[in-house]
Amino acid sequence: MAWLQLTLEATHRNSEQLSDILSQAGAASVTLQDAHDDPIFEPPPGSTPLWKDLFLTGLFEADINVDSVLSFIETHYGKLPPYTLNPLEDKDWIRAWMDDFKPMQFGERVWICPSWHTPPDPDAVNIMLDPGLAFGTGTHPTTSLCLKWLDLHFQGPIEVIDYGCGSGILGIAAGLLGATRVYAVDLDPQALLATQANAEKNNIVNNIKMFSVPDFKQQNKTLQCPLLLANILAGPLVDLSTMLSSHVAPKGKIVLSGILAEQADKIAATYQKWFRIDEIIQEGDWVRVVGTKQ
Repeated sequence: MAWLQLTLEATHRNSEQLSDILSQAGAASVTLQDAHDDPIFEPPPGSTPLWKDLFLTGLFEADINVDSVLSFIETHYGKLPPYTLNPLEDKDWIRAWMDDFKPMQFGERVWICPSWHTPPDPDAVNIMLDPGLAFGTGTHPTTSLCLKWLDLHFQGPIEVIDYGCGSGILGIAAGLLGATRVYAVDLDPQALLATQANAEKNNIVNNIKMFSVPDFKQQNKTLQCPLLLANILAGPLVDLSTMLSSHVAPKGKIVLSGILAEQADKIAATYQKWFRIDEIIQEGDWVRVVGTKQ
């Protein structure tokens, strides 16, 4: 089946109304896209983040009467917003999506490999991980920064905390590099399910123990590990600094990411109460902050 994309210029205020109108006009799907490459990193709690200006795209069957659709929009909205029409070729979208994800190398010994690819280096530390619902396939600079640190510096056997584990990618990497136990912690139940599934896929489920945040706080109050990884966001890193620091053993390491470059000094200053800051490394717009417990 061939398709036609109708893209409207929209704003935060009218996007919901226009989205409903496109659906009523027969759109098979409606997607929203930022019009100005203006990312939203840390929205206030309880808010629904949306860009100020955006593109709203309705996907229609190619043989639809375009004049009727445009007339429908005018009737139900008023003046027709600026728009573009583009045909969309029919293809195997699942295959196209899979082709976008290829094995990726981080440093010398760590690779992430989708299950449909053969690892390029069978003797490397190969993390078998498929893109899914829960965040973290190695493509984002914050994940890349943490994986490269593990590749270069990790020395087991030690216990590790992966706080904000997402897909479990960092904890699994630590496990495959020789961690004796990984405590994987996240607020999101979907993340813990993904971590469990990925640990099973990588045959290290016995090395990784999953915790919700409340369970971790209740069951591991006095736990201290030689390494704590926290790839979350700058706001939570500041808010949780006392708690996270308390779980790092003396002379242990803390590896922090999810931090924009302009936030690095604040994070470093916050954690200097407990740590000697060893490095601040930048990749793109993001940084990794590493410290040693004093």
